[in-house]
Amino acid sequence: MLPRINPTNTQAWFLLKKHYEDEMSRKHMRDLFAADKERFQHFSLCLDQLVFDYSKNIINPKTLQLLLQLAEECKLHDAIHHLFAGIKINETEQRSVLHTALRNFSDTPILVDGKDIMPKINKVQNQMKKFCEQIHSGTWKGYTGKKIKYIVNIGIGGSDLGPVMVTEALKPFWVKDIQPFFVSNIDGTHIAETLKKINPEETLFLIASKTFTTQETMTNAHTARAWFLEYAVDEKHIAKHFAALSTNEKSVTEFGIDKANMFEFWDWVGGRYSLWSAIGLSIALTIGYDHFDQLLKGASVADEHFRKEKFDKNIPVLMALIGIWYTNFFGAQSEAILPYDQYMHRFAAYFQQGNMESNGKSVDRNGNPVNYTTGPVIWGEPGTNGQHAFYQLIHQGTLMIPCDFIAPAISHNPLGDHHSKLMSNFFAQTEALMNGKSENEVKVEGMKLNKSDDEIKTLTPFKVFGGNKPTNSIIHIL
Repeated sequence: MLPRINPTNTQAWFLLKKHYEDEMSRKHMRDLFAADKERFQHFSLCLDQLVFDYSKNIINPKTLQLLLQLAEECKLHDAIHHLFAGIKINETEQRSVLHTALRNFSDTPILVDGKDIMPKINKVQNQMKKFCEQIHSGTWKGYTGKKIKYIVNIGIGGSDLGPVMVTEALKPFWVKDIQPFFVSNIDGTHIAETLKKINPEETLFLIASKTFTTQETMTNAHTARAWFLEYAVDEKHIAKHFAALSTNEKSVTEFGIDKANMFEFWDWVGGRYSLWSAIGLSIALTIGYDHFDQLLKGASVADEHFRKEKFDKNIPVLMALIGIWYTNFFGAQSEAILPYDQYMHRFAAYFQQGNMESNGKSVDRNGNPVNYTTGPVIWGEPGTNGQHAFYQLIHQGTLMIPCDFIAPAISHNPLGDHHSKLMSNFFAQTEALMNGKSENEVKVEGMKLNKSDDEIKTLTPFKVFGGNKPTNSIIHIL
């Protein structure tokens, strides 16, 4: 059972409120940098190949100390232990929350209801690996003897958002001659447009539904089945062109799918974390199982960091605490996710579900209405596209919108000076959001453009902006 603590009743919350009112509500980041010439070194961390820079936030050492005190008073250590130990922290559904077990490489048993779940996980992962090898080697053939070329994942929510995001993000690692498609919407247009692009003789459909009853998924699955049989005619051919990511063996076999091609996952895998489970089969088929295994191992590194690192050096803990600081004390209502990497163009949509479905609550664990903000609206687009769409509101609007900037230091596609220009925009935007533009800077700019004094005076109020807009930067350095 998780701790039942109302954060607003803690001493830390009271002190944070006073700290905000007495000091930080009027503090500008320019002054924080001026007062600490090594602020970047003091407010940045590294994890493996990632650099996390949180120096451009409206925080000082006292802010961090109070936020860390809040985490201690709310017994975050206990909550993390309960998560990894398989204790049923999903109390309303009486379930463990163990997506972390799917990327456990420690050979440590993980128990649910007294039973080690690792053998089941390893069995499904071996099944996935063998299946991928059969598809990629061509030993698995369609009903006319052709190799599988098209992978169509039919699912919705976590059975779609995660696999779509990861396959797009890892496009440089796609297996040759494999083309993935994803169908989620019950709007017939989605599957109709997909079916126009594929050949039934070379297509494998993955039906991703734990219960095999999800309305949107099963409607699309039956449409795909009917379309396939228009060409293949004999229902026995379904077994070579459909696989199920499900636990409902009866419905899966009734659909015509061979139970040997049913990939199981469990009720302790939440939908928004399911890409790490059999739901990730579309990823493994697209990038190869070895790369999927590396993906799991990367997540395992992050898990161990979150589980073991002290809170003052713990990246996910610090990001969460800073988010609480803005939503509950500065009144921020949204957070922008801005990847300066076109491959990550679906990351904001994926993380939107991860955050908003997790924190979309209005009552606490006792069933009582909460008296604090549980989470922001998550949104975003890749840079630099967003700069020509909505950055104006972030820079000059009346709302505080904290932003997370994400970028690779090295591009997979080093064309001319594209990447240097991209990264110049990345750094320039975080600097401009912090510093703003002063009245004097506007005047100097106007003089350089040979504007008259009257023109400069008229334009100045429209060109001045205060800055002090908070950002985190996450850079992949290799």
